[in-house]
Amino acid sequence: MKSYRQELWFHVPHRRGFVNITPQVEQCLAESGVREGLCLVNAMHITASVFINDDEPGLHQDYEVWLEKLAPHEPVSQYRHNSYEDNADAHMKRQVMGREVVVAVTEGKLDFGPWEQIFYGEFDGRRKKRVLVKIIGD
Repeated sequence: MKSYRQELWFHVPHRRGFVNITPQVEQCLAESGVREGLCLVNAMHITASVFINDDEPGLHQDYEVWLEKLAPHEPVSQYRHNSYEDNADAHMKRQVMGREVVVAVTEGKLDFGPWEQIFYGEFDGRRKKRVLVKIIGD
């Protein structure tokens, strides 16, 4: 069995944003040489997310609005965590959007359903953060 590990680094210049990372993950898969197995992709920061969905701008705008309703950034005084920082909402948004995805690898390709893509979700940006790609299989 083969094992491959790679860190991908991202710097989202705004507080929040979504980045389609499917091409980078596909590059990792090609480098791994794995033809049959599993690919784990997870955010290595507690205020960021990795998720699978459609790469459609309207959907991403809907996420932005929906997440802000669920866990509004302001007023920052509404959160106890913000006595230390101003990112409590980012922790909550990450909890909703998830930490990681696992995708089957079949015949050397990510085994997606229709329209599925992998995204990095940033909820407290403006600094470098990393995503782990771990691929195992034959």
